[in-house]
Amino acid sequence: MTIKVYTTKTCPYCKLTKEFLNEKGIAFTEIDVAEDPAAANEMVKKSGQMGVPVIDIDGKIIVGWNKAALEEALGKKEKAAA
Repeated sequence: MTIKVYTTKTCPYCKLTKEFLNEKGIAFTEIDVAEDPAAANEMVKKSGQMGVPVIDIDGKIIVGWNKAALEEALGKKEKAAA
């Protein structure tokens, strides 16, 4: 499973997302779109959104802090891997 989390340093919802993933022991790559304009463009192309966080779980895009959507996407991936 490949997870990318597009964030900024000042985003409180990005922090919640990262804390949630860390608590679950799920590895992810954090991409700070404020420091990487190319990554910001990639995020907008994937999500159609300028806001963060944007979470990419094997191509499934979740926009914003949405615990239920994260749990659902991660649960389906864990079941598929089993």
